[in-house]
Amino acid sequence: MNNLLKKILFIDLIKGLLITFKTIFTTPVTIRYPKQKRPLEDGFRGRHAFVRDPETGKERCVACTKCAQVCPSQCIYIDYSINPETGARVLTKYEIDALRCIFCGYCEEVCPVNAIVLTEYFEYASYTREENYFNRDRLLINWDEFIGQYERKEYLNKFWHLPGIGRERLPVGKRQPNPIIGREESQ
Repeated sequence: MNNLLKKILFIDLIKGLLITFKTIFTTPVTIRYPKQKRPLEDGFRGRHAFVRDPETGKERCVACTKCAQVCPSQCIYIDYSINPETGARVLTKYEIDALRCIFCGYCEEVCPVNAIVLTEYFEYASYTREENYFNRDRLLINWDEFIGQYERKEYLNKFWHLPGIGRERLPVGKRQPNPIIGREESQ
């Protein structure tokens, strides 16, 4: 009898309409994307870029290959040659397959010269795979596009290590052995 009364009086329909009328007059939760943008969280990882050295205009990379070694998805390809005069490595090829990348940020964490960065630029799409295959020149263009839209024209990534900050070690006499790993560590 109770079910029959609910069906005749459309109780469920009325309950649904009441919920609809309540939500009509509340503020919407959705963000209208092209006009409204969500603020990015700290540590957001977007499109890859090579940081351009302001003095030379070239990339900062010294071809140490640490980023390629630490990359879990193996999406970074580096080739270098040795300068016969100085004995230093010279970068000849640097490529990133962004479609394979998992955006973990290990490459920028391990870079000793802060050459690679995952920018806060996320609005990029393409119709072909080749457009998401970044070579050295494209990585520099990515940096120019990113820093051009960045307000302060200087960028400090939270993963970068500033020289002299956070890497100091106490003199050997002030260190104490760590009982867990058996090595000396700073106090």
